[in-house]
Amino acid sequence: MKIFTSSQIAEIDKFTIKHEPISEADLIRRVARKIYEWLKPIIKKGQQICIFAGPGNNGSDAIALATYLAARDYNCKLFLIKGRDVKSDLRRELLNELYVFGYVEVKEIESEEDVPVIPANSLVVEGIFGTGLNRCAEGVFCNVINSINNSGAKVVSIDLPSGLFSEENPQPQNNSIIRADYTLTFEFPKLCMFLKEAGEYLGEWCLLDIGLHKEIIEKTPSRFFMITPQIVMSGLKSRPRFSHKGDFGHSLLIAGSYGMAGAAVLAASAAMRSGTGLLTVHIPRMLLNILQIAVPEAICSADNSDSIFTGINGSEIFDAVAVGPGLGKAPETAAGLRSLFSERKKPMVIDADALNIIASDPGLLNSIPENSVVTPHPGEFARLFGESVNSYDAVMKQSELSVKHKIVIVLKGAGTSVTTPDGTIWFNSTGNPGMATAGSGDVLTGVILSLLSQGYDSGFAAIAGVYLHGLAGDIAAEEYGEHSVIAGDIVKSLGAAFKKTEFQIKQ
Repeated sequence: MKIFTSSQIAEIDKFTIKHEPISEADLIRRVARKIYEWLKPIIKKGQQICIFAGPGNNGSDAIALATYLAARDYNCKLFLIKGRDVKSDLRRELLNELYVFGYVEVKEIESEEDVPVIPANSLVVEGIFGTGLNRCAEGVFCNVINSINNSGAKVVSIDLPSGLFSEENPQPQNNSIIRADYTLTFEFPKLCMFLKEAGEYLGEWCLLDIGLHKEIIEKTPSRFFMITPQIVMSGLKSRPRFSHKGDFGHSLLIAGSYGMAGAAVLAASAAMRSGTGLLTVHIPRMLLNILQIAVPEAICSADNSDSIFTGINGSEIFDAVAVGPGLGKAPETAAGLRSLFSERKKPMVIDADALNIIASDPGLLNSIPENSVVTPHPGEFARLFGESVNSYDAVMKQSELSVKHKIVIVLKGAGTSVTTPDGTIWFNSTGNPGMATAGSGDVLTGVILSLLSQGYDSGFAAIAGVYLHGLAGDIAAEEYGEHSVIAGDIVKSLGAAFKKTEFQIKQ
């Protein structure tokens, strides 16, 4: 699913009005109806609904919503915030309908003295600002936003919490921004929804389809996308009836060191659960028994060292190689990694300590095979590529580096982003805070390794890998709760994640 900038969304709205064709007022009514339908199940009987309408298009949506609610005898109050002249023909038309179809108490807010006291048991729906906001809230708007935030009421924001910018929010803590419980956004998610700085303001967000024109959506270019089930389903291949293990690739996982056998076990287990035909795990000798007992399906290859990785020959015979989980950063390990890079010319998955070794020897970046997948968490990303000003800056840097080094970068976290060598940026739509646990990244490495060895290209292996990994985390959280999820639960849930996706493919 494409993600558009605020200026692109405005153009898509204009195209829809002109080419559907539909009047601006009717498009607003359509939006209001969608909001009303979403709200119905959460409105308590007799609950007061306080609707705040600003001067822009979201304010018009709020007024039209008030008409829908009033016509159905809901207990509504509408507050019109007058930051500038809003006496347009469209606004008059919407307000006239409000008075015709039902009764709503309407109050205007022009100064701090007009800001109402909001009951804590009420429901607030706010359309103070829209996605086109390009400067911080000022004056009476700040007073209204603070009043809503301090009320204790449930808050539903139209399209975006007012005060939040659609894309970059450099220092949101210095601005007045609505803290929503729910954000009802239209047609496509907004870029900021995948960035850390916006997280505390959005609450739970939901996409509402408002029927914008499909032609302009398809034609409008974007470098930003959200990973959806449809994208993963359309790329995954079903298994032919007469296939055998040789048809699904031979993976090599280089992992583990003294005290870090678990990382190798988790990555290996995830690779097997993700469908690789054969898996060889190269480990220090002292981990051999652990791996053979924990993952009996895997072939074990012992390093010359008892406790660390020092090197391996013949990596080119494998369909895909992953290196890094629990590897350690010993000088001999760094030398082994350099040797691996000089030998291996096919794409690899590079994670964890392998990335930390590269960070200490930046020249190794240029030795990474083209189309390899690197999977840093934010700390590793900063060590590799330098500190970022904020999440937006990090993602844009991530895209530039994918292009520069011709690699796929998976920047792990909430809304994990995947960037490809053509500069495209993909944000994941699965996963939950319960996955912020030791070993979760090792599981992801195993999943991507497995998909890469099965013949998927690097970009899709990373995109599908983060989606299925997140979906497995969601399934695990449903069973155990977010506080209790451990990495092993994610591995156990991979089968259910693939089964759910395979079922959808067959439909």
